[in-house]
Amino acid sequence: MVHRVAVIGAGPCGLSSMKACLDEGMLPTCFESSDDLGGLWRFKEVSEPDRASIYRSLTINISKEMMSYSDFPIPADYPNYMRHSKIMQYFRMYAEHFKLLQHIRFQTSVQNIKQRPDFPRSGQWEVVTQSRDGEQERHVFDAVICCSGHYTYPNLPLKDFPGIDTFEGKYSHSWDYKGPEDMHGKRVVVIGIGNSGSDIAVESSRVAEQVYMSTRRGAWIIRQVSDNGLPVDMKYSTRFVHILFQLLPISFLNWLCEKKLNAMYDHTMYALKPKHRFFSQIPVVNDDLPFKILSGSVILKPNVKEIRGSTVVFEDGSAVENVNRIVFATGYNYDFPYMPSSAVYKSGHRVGLYKHIFPPNQEHPTLAVVGFIHTFGAIMVQAEMQARWVARVFKGYKKLPSNRAMIKAVDKDTKDMENNYNVSKLTPLHVDFVSYMDDIAGEIGVRPSLLWLFFTDYLLFKRILWGPVTAYQYRLRGPGKWEGARRAIFTQFDRMFQPLKTRKVGNAEEASVAGRLIKLSLTLVAGGAAVYYVHVRNPTTIPTLLSNLFPQIV
Repeated sequence: MVHRVAVIGAGPCGLSSMKACLDEGMLPTCFESSDDLGGLWRFKEVSEPDRASIYRSLTINISKEMMSYSDFPIPADYPNYMRHSKIMQYFRMYAEHFKLLQHIRFQTSVQNIKQRPDFPRSGQWEVVTQSRDGEQERHVFDAVICCSGHYTYPNLPLKDFPGIDTFEGKYSHSWDYKGPEDMHGKRVVVIGIGNSGSDIAVESSRVAEQVYMSTRRGAWIIRQVSDNGLPVDMKYSTRFVHILFQLLPISFLNWLCEKKLNAMYDHTMYALKPKHRFFSQIPVVNDDLPFKILSGSVILKPNVKEIRGSTVVFEDGSAVENVNRIVFATGYNYDFPYMPSSAVYKSGHRVGLYKHIFPPNQEHPTLAVVGFIHTFGAIMVQAEMQARWVARVFKGYKKLPSNRAMIKAVDKDTKDMENNYNVSKLTPLHVDFVSYMDDIAGEIGVRPSLLWLFFTDYLLFKRILWGPVTAYQYRLRGPGKWEGARRAIFTQFDRMFQPLKTRKVGNAEEASVAGRLIKLSLTLVAGGAAVYYVHVRNPTTIPTLLSNLFPQIV
């Protein structure tokens, strides 16, 4: 029986893992190498080795309702897109509310974990930790959850850039970047067009003489501010959109999204157009980059061919002279240096984990990795869902398949990802946010049932179908049910609007009758299609449901 659990890391994944353990009656001990919680979101003026690092101006690109833990909404007056300092405040509030701080041992790093000699019988682990003073200590735990993240080890592929040793300026990885102070009046080349590279290019362009952005493949750029000023994820990350994904060809959906993006700024004209289709890779989220390109502050260039002193030569033969700074926004390597090699199963480019959580080759399911996931969605809520399932497995309430079945499932996931997405050594995994959340929720028994809600709570059904897929939906029923979940769903747009009410204006125009009729029609069509689908697949389901709801009539 699992009772004592070691949690490695006190970032957002570690916090939700501790809470999940406490909810199931287990005793977690969290080892955090720094002097504070928050993981990636803990800003330091100087980057510290073997820890995630962020820049001073960083603002998250996930809106607050989409990143809220499922039973602890972010305060209504917090901005929709939060600076790292606000995010840290929220994590501290969460930790204090659920009394997690007493379970964290700060300034204590995990050196290694290994199976106890009696592991075949007990499933226990020996965890070796080291304090700030260098004192080592050995502990015995019934289970271990790894929450150390994957933005810790910068990927700096200097060998791919011939002549870098001749560069006369300064180069660094985005991991070291804190702000544009040393770029005043400089000519800057940013290599890489991910979210960090785009942020750094935009910010440095405000003070630099000129910024050039080098990309091998290009990228699709989306805005955080969507139609009617709504956060883009609250507008489009809905169950209705997810249903369309199940019904319509992916080629049509790619065409539709690319057409909408090009209507805002033609990616070909802006030299942004990538080699991949929209849904093959997570897009870059940046509202400012297109304007910076349009104003000439940022100039897009192809991949770097070589470097000659202060001249950077690109693959199309063009060159930029008198370059003073190069920033490598070239991603991160991932590693679990404290984990035994026997616990690591390789599948393609990635560490193979069953449902991206459990090593599939362990004799006992007492080791889990939480937060090692890559999708267009908030890591906080995905990690929380993972942790809830992990805690249920540790307690024995849920059973995993056999090792052979898990390995087969892992390899199938790897092939599916390679077929559907652009994966590589640096981005070895990619999942669909809603599908993955529903999958793990199904394992726990907390996945919301649209059919049941259609008959029992139509108002809630409409909000779950049309509204954003926030984590509150997974607290409506089953283990860990929260009485405040329904209200949190009904008030999520109120919390979104609250920080914008800084000046009194006239009443907002109500939705038109035509708009309401269209939405009602679509709801009825979707509901009817769902009922027909269920009836065809299982003719006894609906009569049974009706008999339970209206026994006196049936």
